[in-house]
Amino acid sequence: MASSKEYLDFILEQLSELPEISYRAMMGEYIIYYRGKVAGGIYDDRFLVKNVASASALMPDSPLEIPYEGGTPMLLVDDVENRKFLAELFEAMYDELPQSKKKAKK
Repeated sequence: MASSKEYLDFILEQLSELPEISYRAMMGEYIIYYRGKVAGGIYDDRFLVKNVASASALMPDSPLEIPYEGGTPMLLVDDVENRKFLAELFEAMYDELPQSKKKAKK
């Protein structure tokens, strides 16, 4: 099942206080970038973030979920209504997120 554009718009609005939030559509789902790094995504209308130590510490009861078949488990964000929490989460995660790989030019 693909994620809805409406859910993407809702999550982007919730993250609107953070600088440099962007997204990319991929096979009916959406990858969320924070300051150029992949922070998470929207998969089957679920907001999932990378399973890094700071995210686990802020959401100790959050279940790990598979974003798509064969994908690496990610943390489910339940508190999507709380903009302050989301900003705190993304700020805490930033240093642990890997740098995005540059695509080779052909």
